[in-house]
This record gives sequence, structure tokens and C-alpha cells, in this order.
Amino acid sequence: MLFTVLTGLITSGLLIPFGKLIKIKWSFLLPLIPVLLFIFYLLHIPTIAGGTNLVQHVNWVPSMGVNLDFRLDGLSLLFALLITGIGTAIFFYARTYLKGHVYYDRFFAYLLLFMSAMLGVVLSNNILTLFVFWELTSISSFFLIGFNNDSKESRSSALTALSITGLGGFFLLAGLILMGNVAGTFVISELFSKHDVLLAHPLYPLIAGLIFIGAFTKSAQFPFHFWLPGAMKAPTPVSAYLHSATMVKAGIYLLARFTPVLGGNELWNNTLMIVGGFTMAFAAIHALFRVDLKGILAYSTISALGMLTFLLGLGTPEAIIAAAVFILVHALYKANLFMVTGIIDHETHTRDITRLAGLRKVLFPVFIAALLAALSSAGLPSTFGFIGKDLIYEATLHYEEHWALWLTALAIITNVGLVAAGFMAGLKPFTGKLPADFEKVHLPYPSMWIPPLLLGILGLIFGLFPGVVGDLFNNQAANAIAHAETGMKLKIWHGFNMVLLLSIATLAVGIVVYLVNKPSEKKLAAVERFNRIAPQRVFLRIGRSIMRASAWYTHTFHNGYLRSYHIKIIIFAELLLAYKLWISGPIKINWEELTPLSWYEVGIVAILLGALYIIVTTRSRLTSVVSTSVIGYCICLMFVFYSAPDLAMTQFTIDTLTTVLFVLVLYKLPSFINMTSRWIVIRDAMVALGFGVILSLIALRVLQEPNTTDVSSFYGENSYLLAKGKNVVNTILVDFRGIDTMFETVVLSIAAIGVYSLIRLRLKASEKE
Repeated sequence: MLFTVLTGLITSGLLIPFGKLIKIKWSFLLPLIPVLLFIFYLLHIPTIAGGTNLVQHVNWVPSMGVNLDFRLDGLSLLFALLITGIGTAIFFYARTYLKGHVYYDRFFAYLLLFMSAMLGVVLSNNILTLFVFWELTSISSFFLIGFNNDSKESRSSALTALSITGLGGFFLLAGLILMGNVAGTFVISELFSKHDVLLAHPLYPLIAGLIFIGAFTKSAQFPFHFWLPGAMKAPTPVSAYLHSATMVKAGIYLLARFTPVLGGNELWNNTLMIVGGFTMAFAAIHALFRVDLKGILAYSTISALGMLTFLLGLGTPEAIIAAAVFILVHALYKANLFMVTGIIDHETHTRDITRLAGLRKVLFPVFIAALLAALSSAGLPSTFGFIGKDLIYEATLHYEEHWALWLTALAIITNVGLVAAGFMAGLKPFTGKLPADFEKVHLPYPSMWIPPLLLGILGLIFGLFPGVVGDLFNNQAANAIAHAETGMKLKIWHGFNMVLLLSIATLAVGIVVYLVNKPSEKKLAAVERFNRIAPQRVFLRIGRSIMRASAWYTHTFHNGYLRSYHIKIIIFAELLLAYKLWISGPIKINWEELTPLSWYEVGIVAILLGALYIIVTTRSRLTSVVSTSVIGYCICLMFVFYSAPDLAMTQFTIDTLTTVLFVLVLYKLPSFINMTSRWIVIRDAMVALGFGVILSLIALRVLQEPNTTDVSSFYGENSYLLAKGKNVVNTILVDFRGIDTMFETVVLSIAAIGVYSLIRLRLKASEKE
């Protein structure tokens, strides 16, 4: 499994040096990657369907509990097949859709990166590893949504999506860490046995709330839904892949995966029911007012995601079965409709349904694909969507008696909207009279219309043989969500009952709504008047407030003067250390234990104070540098007096080198210093004296601490045995603190590169001005 995750990452990196070859003649190799991965996971269906889960463990950072643990069960297999299967269709589709684009290779690099990140999310068996891949999906989707980087709208949409999902990721990380610490493990498969421990812990509400924010932002639940319609500025292959079958379902996967860990109580179930129920109805109604095909699909996608959240909130075996089936149902028909929308836009250069009509005459295979998707979306008998809709109604009808009627009514309202929206996107552009503007429209390359047609046919086949599909795909997925046997048995016919009547009624009312509803720019403008109180406006106001606060903070604390930074850092350190000393209690000094002062120590201190006085009062830069070096040499002598010759030599070398460098720099500066105001001198003196007093108090506090030698004894005993070095200091720096030293070296290297760049900088006259 690790290899399948790394395949896309490695290939994405290889597209950087070999991108030109991909553009010219090797592009046919790109779809082979998702094809091979899809076949790999197809071969595991018999194993998983038989009830066996596969686990892979690879050490990464074992000391912190972060390992590359992967687990393939029914739920992760279903998502892996969607990611690679629909990914295959998208790769073939995008090869033609973006043919000749200047960033053709870059697009596929982003797409491969995203595919690998999604596989990492659904396969991870370690919550911290899951989070790493979770954030990688946000980053790669940012590049994909903003792919048309010359468009201001695309850049803005990408930033909005990254801001919302990134904010959710921050809260998710906090929730995952809290959950792992409370449970005592970061391994997901081990968390299932910690269900009671987590629910009984006082931090459970906080953990659940943080997980909710992470999932809701990623899966566009109200009030975080607005980023998804904006993300439709991305190229259509991105919308078809990310916003129908993969990225937006990452939040659904997260909720499904942690339902057996955190679910089964009122907080979890009621929150998901309320948020999901409101989102699905709200978005389904909004979809009816859109005139842009992508806008219709975006809001119907939000509604479907709300439906999945709602079903997980119900939490009954029937609801979990319905969710497991609807995940597949929605992915098949929604990816289909997105690709059809891309074909229409590619050939007619418009997505406005008020202008589109009669395209079946020039795009007949595309019409068949769209028709199959629209019928599955509507839940017509013999389609897989019909099975999904039946299961939804079965879940709501069999819920608690006093809630069953209301929940079923909410599901009916939502499904009516989805039926009408599906017909608006899948039928409206193809029915009626063909406008003269579109008479010359022609069928695109087969690689564009075959993938959506195959998805439409699959939706029909799965609807005709639901038992086989359920046994192979959905049964084990439902069992993984419930962490128990759900007893799923999908059938195409359950006889005449209330569920069938509701399905037929939903289809009939949805068709009526589709025929009666006439979307227009005027109606859309009327709806968008309410945007003043929409969540998007609220978030934008919050964002502007943060920007203003950030600007004030930057101008106040980061004014560009190094002396200002120094004094603020020192004052903050003083306050922090003074607070710590205050709460630690009074300092008791045993004067008898202190070494008496010697005449040479007093003399050195006198010389040091004299040099310090000269530094403060002199107006000569050279005198100031020389006096500073005197202070350094006095400190060297102090180290010698207290038996630290190695520190003395180090201080001597550094002080001498610093003095020489200062003199070389001063050679280019005026000889004398312009004295600052008296108030600044007094302020700096007070800060310096305060810092010295605090450090002196800390030194006295240290004398009160018991003298333990555990650390020094460890290094003394193990330096040679473990690090093979006799110099303890060297082994500490190179071996025991090797990572720290490595990063220090990196910092110095970066600084050296920066200095070299400044030295070599040659500006034009206009640039200097």
C-alpha cells in the first residue's frame, strides 16, 4: 500500500524534469498510473469481501508514535477504488481537455500529487499520518483550483478554499492529538477498543467539536459550504475529480472512520443530523436557482454531502448501509455530469442553461451519458440511484417513531431538489430546439465522451445487479463504518411498500419542479440579495478584521529597525523570567557557601565597568568597539578563574574575530556617532540593568537547586560506548544533538547564501531609485 501512495508522489516529482517530453509524446503514459493502481485494488476485492483486513507497518518516527501504518478494509477499499477508478476516467478525459495548454505537465503533476494524498488519507492507520496526507490534499487542491493563475477569480477561489480547509485542518490536528493522548494510541485500529474511554473523558466534547470542524470545512457543510461553488473556477477535470468523488468526500470519510470511535451518543449523532440535514435541504433548494451548469452541480454536491453527513448522524444500521451505498451512487453520476458539463463548455464556450438547448443533435453520445447520470440522480428504477434513494427513505422511516416523519419529510424535500437539479444539468442542455449558434458544434475526441458514458453505464449495471455490487463493495464498507455486521443485502425489488411509494412520489414531484422551474439571472439576483447575511460575508468581515489587526501589529512591532526588535525581545524575556521568579517564591541565599571575592576578581569587574561606561558615553565608533572587546576579554579571564579554559579560548577567538569584523565595517562608516536622545539612553539603561538583575537572581536560584549529575554521568559513560568519541563535548554536538547541529548548519548555509547574493547584487539605476 505504501508503494501505491508513493507512486503518484514520485511520478509528480519526475514531471518537473521530464515535463516537456510529456507535452510532446509521452502523455499517453499518464493514465496508466491510475489504471494500474485501480487494478491493484480490484485484485483485493475478494480478500476484503471475505472479511479479511490488510495491514502494513513501516517505521517513520516511532519515538513520537508517528509511523507509516496503512490499513485496507471495506471503507478504505471503497474510497481507494473511487480515487483510482474515477481518477482513471479523469486522466483520459483531461489529456484531451487540456491538450496544448502551456501548463499541461504541471496540471498532471498536481493531479498525481492529489491522488496520492487522497490514497494516503483513506489508507492511513495512524491519525498523525492521516493528518499529513489530509493537509497535502488541501495544498494540492489549492494548486488545482488556482490552476488558471492568470485569472483573478481563480486565484481568489483557490485562496478561499485553502483558507477554509486549512483552518479546518488546524482544528483537526488539535482534535486528533487530544484523541490520541486520551486514548493512549495514535493507531486508528487500536482506537476502536477505546470507544468507552473517549466517551467518558471530560475532553470528549472538545475532541468531537474539533473533529467536526475539520470534517465540515473539507466537505463543505454549512456554514463552511461557500468555498465549493467558488472552486468551480477550476478546470472541469478538477471539478469532476475533487468536487464529486474525492476531496469533498474526505470529510465524509473522516466522520465515517471515526464513527465507531467517537459516535454512538447524542452529541455526535445530533450534531451530524442537524448540520447535515440543514446543509442538504439548503443546498438542494439553492441549486434550483443557478443558471451556470457548474453552479448547479456545486450546490447539488453540497446537498449530497449533507445527505451523507445526515445519514451518519442517524447512526442506525439502515442509515449506515444507505451512506455506504450513496457514496458510490453519488460519485458515479456526479463525476459523469461534471465531465459532460466540461464537454459542453469546451464545445459551446458557455455553461449558461438559459442559452443551451438541443445539443443531443450534435453531441448524441454525450447526451446518453448525461441522461444515464440524470436518471440515476433522480432515482429511476433500474438505476443504482434508485437503490440509494430507497435506502435513504428506509433509514429515515425506521428511525425513532416521533422523529421518523420529520426526517423523512426533510429527505423528500432534499431529493426533490436533487431530482430537479439533475435534470437541469443532465437534460436541459440537450432537449428542445438547437440554437443556430450551436449548429456547428461537433463531437469531441472519444477520450472525452467515453469516460462519462462508461460511468453512466456502470450506474445502470450496478442498479440491475445491486446484490453483486453490495457484496463486493458496499457490505464491508458499511461493516467498517458500524464496526459490526450490518447484514446488508441489496435487492432491486422490495415489493410494494411505503419506501417505493415515496421514491415514486419524489421522482414525480421532482419532474414537476424541473418543468415548472425556469432559472434566470433575475431570479438568481433576487436570491443573492440575501448574501449580505450569508456565511461568506461573515467570514470575509472576520478576514478583513484580522488583516487590519495584522497590519497594526506589523507596523507597531515590526517597524524595520533592528534596535527596536532587540529591545522588544529583551523586555518580553525579562517579563517572562520575572514572572517565573515571582511564582517560584523567595530566594534564600546561604552566604557561607559562596566563594569569597578575590582582589583580581574585583579588579576585573572594575575594568569591565569602566569599559562599559566608556561605551555608553563615547561618541567615537572605534572607541566603542575597542571598549566592547575589553569587556569580552574580561569575561575570558573570568572563565579562566573558574576553571573553564575551553570556554575562555572560544570566547577569546570569537571576540577577536568580531572586533576585527567591526573595524572593517566601520572603515566605511563615519568616525563619530550621532548621540540619541537622553530618554532613549535612560530607557536602554533601565532595560539592561533589569536584564542583568534578573539573570543574577536566576543564578542565585540555581544555587538552591540540588546538584544532580544524572545527565553529565550519562554522557560521560556513553560518549565512547555509543558515539565512539572520547571528547564528550564533541560527541554531544555531533551525535547526541546531531539533528540540532544539522539545522544550525542549514541556517548558517542559508545566511551565507543570502550574504553572497547581496554581495553579488548589481542593481540598475532605475531599480536603485
